[in-house]
Amino acid sequence: MCRKAVNLLTAFFCVYSFIIFGKTQKKQLKKKCKILLLLFFVLFACNKNAKSDQDLTSPKDSLPIYFSLANENNLPLSVKQNYNQKALRVILDQEDDSLNKVNLFKIANRYYNMSDWKGYLKTTNLILERAQRSKDSVHMAKAYTYLGDYYDSQSISDSAFLYYFKAEKFYLKMNDQYNLAKTFLNKASLQYNEGDFFESEIAVFKALSSLKKQKKVNDLYYESYNLLGILYNEREEFEKALEFQNKALQILDDKSIPLELQYRAASLNNIGFIYMNMKNYSQAKVFFERGLREKNLFEDRAGLYAILLDNLGYSKFKRRESAQLPDLFYRSLRIRDSLGLSSGVVSCKIHLSEYFAFKKDTFKALQFSKQALALSRTSSKLVNTLEALKQTATIDPKNASIYSVEYIQLNDKMLKAERKMGEKFSRIEYETNEIKDQNSNLQEKNRTLVYVFSICTLVGLFFYVYKTQQAKNRELLFKQQHQIANEDIYNLMISQQNEIELTRIKEKKKVAQELHDGVLGRMFGVRISLDSLDKVDEAQASAKRKKYLTELKHIEEDIREISHDLNREKSELINNFVAILMKLFEDQRNTYDSKLITTFDSNIKWDLVSNIVKINLYRIIQEALQNCNKYADADTITVEFKSEINYLVLSIADDGVGFNAKRTKNGIGLHNIQYRATECKGTVTIKSAKGEGTLLVVKVPIDQKINLHNNDI
Repeated sequence: MCRKAVNLLTAFFCVYSFIIFGKTQKKQLKKKCKILLLLFFVLFACNKNAKSDQDLTSPKDSLPIYFSLANENNLPLSVKQNYNQKALRVILDQEDDSLNKVNLFKIANRYYNMSDWKGYLKTTNLILERAQRSKDSVHMAKAYTYLGDYYDSQSISDSAFLYYFKAEKFYLKMNDQYNLAKTFLNKASLQYNEGDFFESEIAVFKALSSLKKQKKVNDLYYESYNLLGILYNEREEFEKALEFQNKALQILDDKSIPLELQYRAASLNNIGFIYMNMKNYSQAKVFFERGLREKNLFEDRAGLYAILLDNLGYSKFKRRESAQLPDLFYRSLRIRDSLGLSSGVVSCKIHLSEYFAFKKDTFKALQFSKQALALSRTSSKLVNTLEALKQTATIDPKNASIYSVEYIQLNDKMLKAERKMGEKFSRIEYETNEIKDQNSNLQEKNRTLVYVFSICTLVGLFFYVYKTQQAKNRELLFKQQHQIANEDIYNLMISQQNEIELTRIKEKKKVAQELHDGVLGRMFGVRISLDSLDKVDEAQASAKRKKYLTELKHIEEDIREISHDLNREKSELINNFVAILMKLFEDQRNTYDSKLITTFDSNIKWDLVSNIVKINLYRIIQEALQNCNKYADADTITVEFKSEINYLVLSIADDGVGFNAKRTKNGIGLHNIQYRATECKGTVTIKSAKGEGTLLVVKVPIDQKINLHNNDI
């Protein structure tokens, strides 16, 4: 049998024994039978097989069972603690998320219900630690509230107030009005218990203000009105006290508040107590009797039942009614003693002392008063000791002075303690707010520093961008001016070339005139002379023929000289563009370390290439070489002109660092190359990659067959 089965069997027999020897009321019997049935099924599932045992202990299945058993009132405390511990182990193995924290709060609640304060504190601190780590404000606030409840239960009022105040700050930030109202009520209850009635009243009205926009908060409205009624009763403002207690009773007409809380009985007791303080014991008796008639009061709240018995007995005693006295006091005393309610026991014994004093049974009266005094001295509530001292002094006149002195001292001590605690509460609020203000001021200073730093950074960045942009603009302007200057120079070259062209045309006309007027005239004369030789005899003709042949020889030499001059001039003019390029290439070689290789296709007819194309090709080469020099870091640059069918192809290659042609945005240089190629109705292709060099290919359409007349060189 698995270990769980053993534990469940133990629980089974404990419950069984409890049923056999416990009370036999019908309602309790049904409840115990349900527990037995649940345990039976759990035990059956555990023993069935190993797999089912694993399924039972899985987080999904086991937690609801553990939670249910840990909260079952009819199980022994040790058994409930065991199940709660098992549930805690399951939760700790799960992921730390919001659901995990909710389950941890369930663990803490069960420890609270068991009065296992050590387990409750440990679990709550664990929740707070996890919530702080994940910056979970909702669960941090709830954990602070739970810690306040813990210290309140331990009567450590200042610590309880501190944690309630911390929770209040979180709920204010989150604008959680419902939980804020609950926190105000917790503080108010704490302040009331410490005698700080004025601040308690303020806290209650703050709670009511928070509840104005809330729906279905009747329980909190009840607690607020009830506490105000108690406060005004303590301050002897009985009309106001009755007004608020009646408001609390009206709230209870709404059936949404669980009956087992027995709020109606509590309010009836409080109203009766007000009438008792007003010396209206008859009316007080009516309300105490009504309270005792509330259904299931003893089962749900035995402590309240005992209070009503004691108050009813005291009302009857004050009315000098002997019925049920002193039995009402004894019944209340037994219940309070069994529940460990020491303050209630002191109250009962003081009432019994008064009762027996009235009955002239001084021995019993003194006995009960001294018992009450001895017990009150072991508790932290000085008001009980004061009541006991007052009663003992009345019963024991011989030692009345001793009791009176102690009474005065304790009363002063209590007043100082109440005043000190009130000041401590105020100091906690002040110091916490001061720390908050300091943190806010520090945050404000840090925020200001961040703003100043950010503004300075932005201003600095603005000036940097502005100066950088200015430098870029100057560089761009310089490049544009340089480009314009180069174009002017080249245009000047072209103008000179045009001048040469005009001169050449003039020379051609001059040569034509010389050929026409000189050479052709002379040749015509020689031809006529040769024709005339047919009429001359042979001897004379031979001499004249020799003379005319010599003349033809001179004419031939003149024609050859003119032809040579024309051919030399044409060659110089044809190669003028190439000469301009060669001058550019020579400057490149003299200025930069990169090796420059140039190739010209001999099939290119430069005289048929238009000046516009030449200008743009020259500028493209110049721009490409400039880019190579600035960015490529190349060892070798190759410039090549090739002639294809109807196309002139310029390719410029380097073995430099290259670039990502797809991602890099075109700069002004590449943009100009593209623009110039488009002007020539050509295309540009750029191939490059990181570390693989760059290849620029410009393809321009030309017609190498048609003479372009005035546009060619």
